[in-house]
Amino acid sequence: MNWSRMSICLLLIVLPLAACKKKEAPLFSESSRQAEAPVKEVPKDILATQQAFSNVVKAVNPAVVNISTVSKKKLVQPFFEFSPFFDDFFDGRQPKPQYRRENSLGSGFIINKEGYIITNDHVVRDAESIQVKLSNEEEYSGKVVGSDPKTDIAVIKINAKDPLPAAVLGDSSKLQVGQWAIAIGNPFGLDRTVTVGVVSATGRSNMGIETYEDFIQTDASINPGNSGGPLLNIYGEVIGINTAIVAAGQGIGFAIPVNMAKQVVAQLIKKGSVTRGWLGVAIQPVTQEIARSFNLDKPRGALISDIMAGSPAEKAGLRRGDIILSFAGKEIKDSRQLQLVVAETPVGQQVAVEIFRDGKTVKLSLATGNADSAAASKPRSTEAQASAFGLTVDELPRNRRAGGLSGVIVSGVEEDGTAAEAGIRPGDIVTSVNQKKVGNLADYSRAMKEAEQRGSAILLVRRGDASIFFALRIR
Repeated sequence: MNWSRMSICLLLIVLPLAACKKKEAPLFSESSRQAEAPVKEVPKDILATQQAFSNVVKAVNPAVVNISTVSKKKLVQPFFEFSPFFDDFFDGRQPKPQYRRENSLGSGFIINKEGYIITNDHVVRDAESIQVKLSNEEEYSGKVVGSDPKTDIAVIKINAKDPLPAAVLGDSSKLQVGQWAIAIGNPFGLDRTVTVGVVSATGRSNMGIETYEDFIQTDASINPGNSGGPLLNIYGEVIGINTAIVAAGQGIGFAIPVNMAKQVVAQLIKKGSVTRGWLGVAIQPVTQEIARSFNLDKPRGALISDIMAGSPAEKAGLRRGDIILSFAGKEIKDSRQLQLVVAETPVGQQVAVEIFRDGKTVKLSLATGNADSAAASKPRSTEAQASAFGLTVDELPRNRRAGGLSGVIVSGVEEDGTAAEAGIRPGDIVTSVNQKKVGNLADYSRAMKEAEQRGSAILLVRRGDASIFFALRIR
């Protein structure tokens, strides 16, 4: 066989092999957003909404900060505090307190270029050191300018080398249920996490979270670490301060309305504390039954159940059984609103009050007092009500509330009273009366009035780490 014939044979063999080789299939589909996308046409309103969220985040993110704190917490040993053998162990001497250091994370947002930052009081409470990390990863030491535990708002300040981007505060009074809500924060330390939902409700109160409650409820995901971060509307305006979650629920978060925060923050920056107006009354909601019995057209206003001696209310001539319909020109829909309106009124300001008394509306005028003086006053009938069961109570000290505890503390127990016989001791904390939660002295006073009429009371008491029910009966 010559070389030419040999070359022809090899060529005939190679050609079929080459023809059998197939082109490899691509590992994935890559869209050019022209023809290959699974959905060819996306509605313009959806694209516009998506872009709106991106615009909000891009505009506000630089003003959101990550806050990390180190605090020293006292270790509580309730066994020794409440043990009858305490004196035997320590010869009447207090044991040396023990502490542990705790690290915590939270969020905040800058409100002006000078470095003032809004966050939650519980984020920076008892902090020995505060570190603030900006969106550009720069870190600064923060200092607490002032805090207000009653609304859970705090202001801290950093000294940055350059002017800082600031968030814009909106108007939370214009919020409507169903509007978009965007939360930015650092849940679980994940910097600048964005979640989106709607405003689920406004004016949420009686949650047992803070003294003054007017929460915005949202289903935008809020988790530990989001506290203190901003809740935004679609314009990028701050409408609330993310504060609390319902641990057992999905999509239930709460934010402090920014309008409430504005007044608190202004006072904290100016003087480091908050002064509130005070009326000096114990109030309760006006139910359908109460409205009917008082000949009021519908349930509205706040019913005065007691008046403190020497209070602005007593000086103005208000009486037990009056229903406050308006205060300082604002219609009062319920007792919660009255509490908020009075608190926002400057101390000493003369205001008009409209009440419903004996089937008629009556107009009065009063000057609000200082809420700081309220601690020195008590409802005139509280001691008498309490003495029927043989115990007296007082407001829970602030350091006990710091751990989330609510109620009133037993300050005295009559030696031969029914409370002593049942086993109640001074220092016990009453958290509910006849299944009604007790958040403060006014709650306790109202509940004990009803209990006295019934002639019996079931008290839920917190003692150390234990909760105990006590049954009391008037002899």
